[in-house]
Amino acid sequence: MSPIQDFKDTRTSAPLLSVNTVWDSPGSSVFDLPIQNPGAPPERPPAPAERGAETPRILHNSSAASCVVISGGTGGNAICSAFADSCYVLPVSDDGGSSSEIIRVLGGPSIGDIRSRLIRLIPSAAPGTPLDSIRTLLSYRLPGHRTDREAREEWREIVEGRSPLWMGIPNDRKETIRGFLVYFESELLKRAHKNFDFRNGSIGNYFLAAAQGFFRSLPSAIFLFSSITNSQAAIFPVVVTNHTVTIAAELENGERLVGQCEISHPVAQEPSVDVAAAADPWSPMDGMGEVISQQRQNVMFEHQNKGEFKPLAARISRLYYINAYGIEIHPAPNPDYLQSLRTKDVLVYSCGSLWTSIIPCLALRGVSGAIARSSSLRAKILLLNSKNDRETDGYTAVDYILAIVRTLNAQYHKQPYGLGNVNTTYPVSAFITDLVYLRGTSVVINEKQLTVRLSGPQMVASTNRNKGDGRAVH
Repeated sequence: MSPIQDFKDTRTSAPLLSVNTVWDSPGSSVFDLPIQNPGAPPERPPAPAERGAETPRILHNSSAASCVVISGGTGGNAICSAFADSCYVLPVSDDGGSSSEIIRVLGGPSIGDIRSRLIRLIPSAAPGTPLDSIRTLLSYRLPGHRTDREAREEWREIVEGRSPLWMGIPNDRKETIRGFLVYFESELLKRAHKNFDFRNGSIGNYFLAAAQGFFRSLPSAIFLFSSITNSQAAIFPVVVTNHTVTIAAELENGERLVGQCEISHPVAQEPSVDVAAAADPWSPMDGMGEVISQQRQNVMFEHQNKGEFKPLAARISRLYYINAYGIEIHPAPNPDYLQSLRTKDVLVYSCGSLWTSIIPCLALRGVSGAIARSSSLRAKILLLNSKNDRETDGYTAVDYILAIVRTLNAQYHKQPYGLGNVNTTYPVSAFITDLVYLRGTSVVINEKQLTVRLSGPQMVASTNRNKGDGRAVH
């Protein structure tokens, strides 16, 4: 039984995705009404025929449910094995770790979260087999606590094919991977004056960045990575671009934080606008631009240190994208992302950083309507984090839901038509129909607020916890 099948409804002890479950259309939901007396039998919504809606699809078992999973790279990795027929939507705005150094020198979108998910979805293989050797190479990270010269020397061994990491990899795949690493090296040499820092560098990031730069297409680079690793992963960057994507957060006290690192796990001073960087031929400036300079210290960020944080001066009120000059912009989402919302059965807001992993995938024009008006989505599930981080310090479950709903109900472009430019505001159930959380979570679950004040989602508790390898334990 997969981990998602073990999520139980606390009222009925039924699996969340159960046999012969009929999921009703979210357009008219019983969860928009105040909860009934706990002792009274639940009232079912009108049948589809009564509303003139199409007959909802019947899912015969949980493994047949296709999912759209919105998540960051690290937060959702531990549970991604629970979703069999799924596509993953990931942000491209991370500016920490080796991604920050690639962006600083070469430009382009952040590929760290995507590489992390691609590695995670490589099929399991026996130690020493070609697939296992490829996984070892592409998941390898150069030392972060040695000198830059030592890290550079190890990189030279890898790119020249002399490193023991190449052992066990078939020659055709070796030369394909090495060819792109050589291309990556050549692009760095063109910008030698920028002194690329190899410390803490991910070989998988270098390979994916080189493929993106060569093809001028991040989806093509993802396809190449998936083909070499046999992962068959359906991974969609939330924004398809060859340029650097920058997010900013506005706090309730009016302060603005620029870049994911500054918002979530600051390791350097606030980034500044550097107009001179726009002339870089790797990614000439367009609507997004390339000129928000990256701090070199960001390359030393490590996820295991993320649990230690300095609280924000105030709560985040909203998150938005900015262009080269710090002006708010509204990028178009990946069309494949919107299409998946029209065809998949379940939408999952995965666990992970709320404001820098989930919200960047929602604060885009067209996403709100695609979620709310989808005729295929039978459930829209929020997997609540087991504890808060810097972005959500002091949050309750209600705060998580409100952040998502307010983001989706915000307007990301002016309507050129309509009566007085009236904007549609959707209820909570248009975006979230179920809340899944771990028993014993440190995040406060206020059932009265969720079911009455917000007219909110069903609550589903789980006793499962996942190990780092994705296996469910009780």
